[in-house]
Amino acid sequence: MPEPVSEPTSEPDFMATGVRIDRWPRSLTRAGEVRIEDGRLSLLTSYGSEIDSAPLGTVRTGRPWFAKPDEAVATVNGTRYRISGSGRLLEALQKATDGH
Repeated sequence: MPEPVSEPTSEPDFMATGVRIDRWPRSLTRAGEVRIEDGRLSLLTSYGSEIDSAPLGTVRTGRPWFAKPDEAVATVNGTRYRISGSGRLLEALQKATDGH
């Protein structure tokens, strides 16, 4: 019997692991994951559970003047998250949204 052919898995446009994700005033995960894939930003816990996700066109990002170089603020579905440990996040989001 022939083996089933699996769909090829696509690589995410951007992925950062081991990031801290906070929703003021509490930490949601200290070893989470930020993923940009198929036109969506996803915030995941260290166990892979989704915290929040949204199409890139609806996500707002920035870096407050007082933030460390590896911190960013992302507003996803109206909720503000502070993401630490992913210095390339803003660059990756800008690059991903330029194509959309």
